[in-house]
Amino acid sequence: MALLSAWRVLTPERGVGLGEGTDVVGALLVTSALMLGVYTIVETTDNGWMSAHTLSFGFVALALLLAFVARQAKAPHPLLPLRVFRSRNVSGAMAIQALMVAGMFSFQFLCVLYLQKVLGFDEIHTGLGIFPVSVAIGALSLGLSPKLIARFGPRVVLLPGLSLIAAGLAALGRVPAGGTYAVDVLPALLPLGIGFGLAMPALATLAMSAATPQDSGVASGMFNTMHQIGAAFGLAVLSALANAHTDALLGDGASAASALTGGYRLAFRIGAGLVSVSLLLAAALLRSPAPTRHPAAIEEKPLAENAAH
Repeated sequence: MALLSAWRVLTPERGVGLGEGTDVVGALLVTSALMLGVYTIVETTDNGWMSAHTLSFGFVALALLLAFVARQAKAPHPLLPLRVFRSRNVSGAMAIQALMVAGMFSFQFLCVLYLQKVLGFDEIHTGLGIFPVSVAIGALSLGLSPKLIARFGPRVVLLPGLSLIAAGLAALGRVPAGGTYAVDVLPALLPLGIGFGLAMPALATLAMSAATPQDSGVASGMFNTMHQIGAAFGLAVLSALANAHTDALLGDGASAASALTGGYRLAFRIGAGLVSVSLLLAAALLRSPAPTRHPAAIEEKPLAENAAH
């Protein structure tokens, strides 16, 4: 249905094409770098962070990423024109997006594990337990957030949203092994959902505010890509750290529930730290775009001034 609708509605547009300079080499470089980077982090559970395996594969992943950046500076049709990062709003929003998602989205995996392995929830009750976050994100993103952004500007909406996300993750960082959903989990999930529902539309607005019409498609694609990169690396890093801390606690004689909870708490706290860093970057780097004035208002101002004189 979506394919048929797109075929009928969207205007035909011819791309560069593989035979006319599409950056296949750049695509291979960045894809290989990201896949190898995630693999390296995931394998730290078995090999350790400072092992020869981790350091060597991590070095190769970094080298591939640097090669991709160098390629984009010289390619005739780059996948990612580096000029888009000249804007402080665009480059800042990309970094903030990655940090926010890296901290935020780990809870979807780790909180589910806490509900099931520590509190003993089954699959149905786990899904219902996470459901308030989705409801809050959907309601805020489609309803209140656009109105607040139009009234106060995206930066003013973004900062409280990031603060709520950090507060929710910090609250999850205190869950006990013998906790309850209503007392220990739900009060943390609500600010997570509300905060993300406020922050995401505001951040997208800021990311696109300084993009030129020529680069708007690239900026939009990069913003969504940073979402995926942040989620992948954030989940890989925080899961690996949680597993390592759980193993250490088990080695010290802690019970399974206490060890698992300790690992989850560490990951949630680090996630809160990542979002807090994104909050500081947002406060320091981002600026709300100047409001667009209606042509009629521009014409009426000189007339009003002349009448006053």
